[in-house]
Amino acid sequence: MMRNVTVATTQMACGWDIQQNIATATELVTKAAKAGANIILLQELFETPYFCQVHDFDYFKLATSVADNAAINHFKQLAKELQVVLPISFYEKSGNTFFNSVTVIDADGEILGTYRKTHIPDGIPYAEKFYFTPGDTGFKVWQTKYAKIGVGICWDQWFPECARSMALMGAEILFYPTAIGDEPTLDIDSKGHWQRCMQGHAAANLMPVVAANRIGTETITQNGNDNGNDSVVAFYGSSFITDGRGEIIQEASKDKEEILSTTFDLDQLAIERQQWGVFRDRRPSMYGTLLTHG
Repeated sequence: MMRNVTVATTQMACGWDIQQNIATATELVTKAAKAGANIILLQELFETPYFCQVHDFDYFKLATSVADNAAINHFKQLAKELQVVLPISFYEKSGNTFFNSVTVIDADGEILGTYRKTHIPDGIPYAEKFYFTPGDTGFKVWQTKYAKIGVGICWDQWFPECARSMALMGAEILFYPTAIGDEPTLDIDSKGHWQRCMQGHAAANLMPVVAANRIGTETITQNGNDNGNDSVVAFYGSSFITDGRGEIIQEASKDKEEILSTTFDLDQLAIERQQWGVFRDRRPSMYGTLLTHG
């Protein structure tokens, strides 16, 4: 038996013209679909620049409900037309609460559900706790037309508990839309560490990981004024796809708009998970105290 699925990841630069960003993302999705991709990942919060670099209440105006989000409504139609699965990252407003969310659209254009980012970072220039409440959905997986997928969002990718939870829920492939680049506070190049964390998730759970990051240098102004408090981040792209053993088999450049794609046999991956026995040999009763105290 073979159950093949082709996954694709993308990367692009973003400006303040939301419709242009959606148009660029549409071009990437269309090209990936025409090349045979079934599930296509776009980066985190691709409708706008990464505004979370500064604290500015004006940027709360960017949030929308699922029903009113321009990208979701557009990509529902495109997913149906191209018969592809699309996890769409967006800034969600729900009542008086704001989330960093992903809505998963199946290949028939129907929404399968929304995941709200669980882990929220707080450090310049990734000051997300100012804008987002920690997610209340719990980790989620979705049975799409082509595969059962799990989706984490950026900072979630640093937590093995997130990946393992999705694997235990039956995920066959893990997807992580991302926005990461310079680390001026830490004064390090985090690219290798960023990739190795997700490679570890793939290796530990014996399933592919697909990550999408943005490219380009973005300057975010404080309160709409160039008053010397601007923040600048150069995002390092390097979107990638691993196999089920954690090896990176496709990797994009640091600074170019790109599409990567790979085909996996999901039945063969399932056999390999059984052969290694890591889920059989788990000892949950031994982990409880450690997992709740840190």
